[in-house]
Amino acid sequence: MAKRDRRKVPAGQGHQNGGFRSNLGFVLACVGSAVGMGNIWMFPYRVGQYGGGAFLIPYILFVALFGLVGLSAEFAIGRRAGTGTLGSYEYCWARRGKGKLGYLLGWIPLMGSLGIAIGYAIIVGWVTRSLAGSLTGAILTEDAAGFFAQATGEFGSLPWHVIVIAAAGAILMFGMTGGIEKINKVLMPAFFILFAILAVRVALLPGAAEGYKFLLVPDWSDLLKIDTWVMAMGQAFFSLSITGSGMIVYGTYLSKDADIPRASVRTAVFDTLAAMMAALAIMPAVFAFGIEPNAGPPLMFITLPNIFRQMPMGQFFAVLFFLSVVFAGITSLINMFEAVSESWQNRFHLSRKAAVTLCVGLALAVGVFLEAEPKVGSWMDFITIIVVPLGAVLGAISVYYVLGFDEIKEELETGRDKSLPRAFRFLAKYVYVPLSVIVFILGLVYGGIG
Repeated sequence: MAKRDRRKVPAGQGHQNGGFRSNLGFVLACVGSAVGMGNIWMFPYRVGQYGGGAFLIPYILFVALFGLVGLSAEFAIGRRAGTGTLGSYEYCWARRGKGKLGYLLGWIPLMGSLGIAIGYAIIVGWVTRSLAGSLTGAILTEDAAGFFAQATGEFGSLPWHVIVIAAAGAILMFGMTGGIEKINKVLMPAFFILFAILAVRVALLPGAAEGYKFLLVPDWSDLLKIDTWVMAMGQAFFSLSITGSGMIVYGTYLSKDADIPRASVRTAVFDTLAAMMAALAIMPAVFAFGIEPNAGPPLMFITLPNIFRQMPMGQFFAVLFFLSVVFAGITSLINMFEAVSESWQNRFHLSRKAAVTLCVGLALAVGVFLEAEPKVGSWMDFITIIVVPLGAVLGAISVYYVLGFDEIKEELETGRDKSLPRAFRFLAKYVYVPLSVIVFILGLVYGGIG
């Protein structure tokens, strides 16, 4: 039996930014990071496109693997090193006498987090504008495509873009426990409640059954197709926010009495529930009104407003929908900014406010020139197909091979009553790490799988 480490690290004493006061706060923050646009506009379409219920089989298998082994690695190295991305990579590689190389490699996933944040803030700005349009009714009375087009031109969404970045920055200014943990304890339960209300309402629509068939009726022949497994793997990998950076910083704020593998599994379960709830709220409505279930921005910003326009109490449900998506977007954005801010704060000895201000200011300064949809699309393709997957590969290799399994196992077993299962080593070194490399390669081949 593993020796349980009973030492407690009170919030605020383990790290200068404080720490999570409860395991629930930690899990909700991690779920907040993981639940994002991919759960809402990509997952429902992918399920239906690649076999319905059959797709869920490889998806759940990959979520279980990546959640247990991948998330655990990032949480554990953050807690072990006591700092975020740059310090954690330096810590791993210092075991081989190459700490400086590790520090330099750590900039790749860190820039991946900042790169996603730059593009993500623009998209969340679009969502915020749509929320405002729902409150006023403009998005339901105007042409939805035209309303969306107004936001996606050059400097077309600047006020909303600024609001989103300012909101995320303001939350981060309050620190770990005062900002990140508290806001996730409110926003993530609210997200689930709002989507549950939407799912119940949608279930009552005539014709909704076709949407459930699209999502849940298995086409078993699709399990014989390589694309089903590739897309399920990519969706699972990126849905869990395994980037070699973001989840490391949350591990930094985790106390020593926390059971990391258990927390990782809980995060994966809630992330999957969020994706399924989004699917059950969106696809039945799409089919009820005989609209093509397109993936990507058209689904959220054009298709769904057209559906809400036709629904009884459509404005009310449009507000619920866009409000819940704003919550998901802000919680994800907070994690991206926190990963960068903490590393800069630690590495360059900046104050919390200075690090956050520099991070969000840089994100806005770059993002303002990317607001046109073709530009932000190209930017996000580069970041999500090349930079982020490469960062995830570097993280997996750095933890399980460079640092070594024996040391990270010690950290993984700290806070547990039981030893890790014997299969954990095999899954980590010989399944998860190779699959992370495969995800990176397939992303290049397919032009993105997450």
